[in-house]
Amino acid sequence: MNLKCLIVDDEPIAQNIVKGFVEDTPNLEVFEVCDNAMEALKVLQEHTVDILFLDIEMPKITGLGFLKTLDHPPATIITTAYREFALEGYELNVVDYLLKPFSFERFLKAINKVGSSKRTDDHDAKIASKSYEYFKVDRKNVRVNYNEILYIEGLSNYVKIHLPDKDLVVYHKLADLETLLPCDQFVRIHKSYIVALDKITAYGSDYIEIIDEQLSIGNTYKNNFFALLSERDEKNN
Repeated sequence: MNLKCLIVDDEPIAQNIVKGFVEDTPNLEVFEVCDNAMEALKVLQEHTVDILFLDIEMPKITGLGFLKTLDHPPATIITTAYREFALEGYELNVVDYLLKPFSFERFLKAINKVGSSKRTDDHDAKIASKSYEYFKVDRKNVRVNYNEILYIEGLSNYVKIHLPDKDLVVYHKLADLETLLPCDQFVRIHKSYIVALDKITAYGSDYIEIIDEQLSIGNTYKNNFFALLSERDEKNN
């Protein structure tokens, strides 16, 4: 069975782009396309869908406002031109946050995060969350396992990925990695840092420590960071 996708966006061009990407992806199908949240609500009340592609800026109620009203939302991928809502989106446990215009490759990375699996008539249609990523370093692609990353430091158009035994300098923007990495394993704490939650050895009101490194927590990111820590503590107790 294919994964059923609901597309919610008030811009026809944006609708068609996501619709085309879904149709070009094996094991996905477009179930419905809605112009606003109220149309989407009616669909979700009457049907079950697997993936919700949700725009933010829409009439009457925003995408994030709509998402807050759902008790058991489908796996949700935000599609928007507004970067500033990313933190709020992840607080609502969205699977991924796609900034318009996004490529088909970036779309597929979001789908890989869904981690849902269905069985078709001929084969398993499993879409598994990745545990690694390949990064281009010099002239080769280097595999980096997510569980090896300590933290990532932003350096303008480059990032430095800090691993236990080495550092990798990669041509990437920190904001792009923020949406690429699993949001339950990594969190942005500063305009210059993304850290692995399970590598934090100590923290204070305005800093965290990873091994011997002390990194500042930016004021913009404090609320989200401490909310994630509290959520993880509750799950582990």
